[in-house]
Parts: sequence; structure tokens; C-alpha cells
Amino acid sequence: MRRDTFLKSLAAMAAVGALPLSARAAANVKMMIPANPGGGWDTTGRALGKALTDAKVADTVTYDNKGGAAGALGLAQFVNGSKGDANALMVMGSVMLGGIITGKPPVNLSQATPIARLTTEYNVFVLPANSPFKTMKDVVDQLKKDPGSVKWGGGSRGSTEHIAAAMIAQKVGADPSKINYVAFRGGGEATAAILGGNVTVGGSGYSEFAEYIAAGKMKPIAVTSAQRLPGVNVPTLKEQGIDVEIGNWRGVYGAPGISAEQRKALTDMVLAAVKSASWAESLKKNDWTPAVLSGDAFAKFVDDDFASLRAIMTKSGMV
Repeated sequence: MRRDTFLKSLAAMAAVGALPLSARAAANVKMMIPANPGGGWDTTGRALGKALTDAKVADTVTYDNKGGAAGALGLAQFVNGSKGDANALMVMGSVMLGGIITGKPPVNLSQATPIARLTTEYNVFVLPANSPFKTMKDVVDQLKKDPGSVKWGGGSRGSTEHIAAAMIAQKVGADPSKINYVAFRGGGEATAAILGGNVTVGGSGYSEFAEYIAAGKMKPIAVTSAQRLPGVNVPTLKEQGIDVEIGNWRGVYGAPGISAEQRKALTDMVLAAVKSASWAESLKKNDWTPAVLSGDAFAKFVDDDFASLRAIMTKSGMV
């Protein structure tokens, strides 16, 4: 094959993402983070961006934070502004599914391209340090007496802590449609409300509350995992006789309208990144549980989880 013909063939293969990663120029990735800086999606997106560059599958990663409506505003911007862009990624997760179910935005996640699930983070429920309650049993007893008197504080409406609160009410015989849930726009607002004693009980990923728990400013009373979290001496809900388990998983989607070859190339990039030392450090630092799933299996998981969340939220009067 003549050299010029060979080079043209390489260029054509690169254009459709058919070259192996080692033979392809590293990408300039654009990362949509559909949340304000500082929260779980932001931390995930920036950790993945660092892992992409450390694994040398991306030359650069730029970030665009667009918070609001449980990720729906960022999703709309991503769907409308990234069509056909093979280097665009958007962080998403179970919170976005809940937000779509409750908010019914004009754009849909099915318009974008599933790439991979990355992690699962379990929630911890905490009490303010000066709370008259001491245990989850105290909270449940009050919940049974008067569901509205227990003020739950956490992330957006439809978040995993919101759904977990409704599931707890349902399992203990309280009316889940009467729970008093206060949604905050970001982790900082929720943390301030808990520290100030403005909510009865707060919920979030363990990593977001860890420093306050360690300092004695919040009292942890339950985690939503099946078993106790490694190195965390907090009982599960199941240990306490409440049959609730729910994880806050996070993943990434690609842009609408990319080809099957471009989707595979993007997936291969992400899978290479999560094998890096940089990503391993992020997992440890943030107490994330690795939960990698890609391709059609990830797409099916999202569809199944969406249906499951819708059923739970409908039963709980949240939809």
C-alpha cells in the first residue's frame, strides 16, 4: 500500500473511532457536570477527567457545570448542544432518574447515549449533634406517631435519600405520602441545615458528611447499604429491622447522534480511565464502591432502575 493511501486509511478509521486507543490521537474531552461545583457529580466528573488524562486517553478535559432541577437543566444543555460530538461526556446517575420522574422535563435521558456506570455510593442518615433523638429507632417511633413532624433534609426531590426516607416510612407502617422532606440545591445547604438543627435528620453520601461525623458535629444512625461500609461503624437499616437498601450510583453518557463506533471508542476511553491509579485513589478518598458496567448491559440497567424508581415513587405519593 502506498504511504499516502495508508495515511488516508488511518485518517478515515480515526474519524469513525475504529482505531485502537494506542493508535489514535488522544481526545479533547468536554465534560458536562449537571450540578453545581462541590457535590457528588462534580467530584465524580473531575476525578474521571483526571483519570482520562492520567491514562493518556485524553489530552485535555474541560468542565461545564450547569446545576438545577436534579440535573435536568444540564441534561437539556447537553442534549441540545452536543449532538454528534464524539468527545462529549455527561455525568449522571440515579438522582437524575428520580428528577426526571418527578419533574417531567422536556428532554429525556433516552436522547443521549449510555456509556458506563462507574460507582455506587451509599447514603448515611445523620442527626444534628444537639438532637433529642439518639437512634434511628427514635426517628421511626416519631415517624409512626406523626410523619410530618420528622423533617428530612437532603438533596433534590427524587434523590436517593428522598426515596430512602419514603421507603423507610413505608416499611415501618407510616404513610410515605406524608413525609416532610426538605430538598436542598446542594450539599453545602443541606450540611448547614443539619449543623444548624434546622432538620430532624439529614441524608447524603457518607463522604460528604464524614468530616462532620468525625468531629462529632453529626451523629450517624444508619447506612443504606446491605452490609456495613468498610471502616465505618454505622449500622445498616436492615440490621435495625428496616428492610431498605438503596445506592446512589453514578455514571456517564455520551452525546446524542454518535455512531456505534464512536460510542465504543468513548466507552473504551472511560474503561481505560477507571483502571488507572488516579481513579483508584479517587475511589479510596471518596469512599466510592466501584460498580463498572458498560454497553448494552448498562443501558438495560438504567431502564430497569428507572422503572423500579418510578414504582417506588408512585407508591410513596412522590409522583
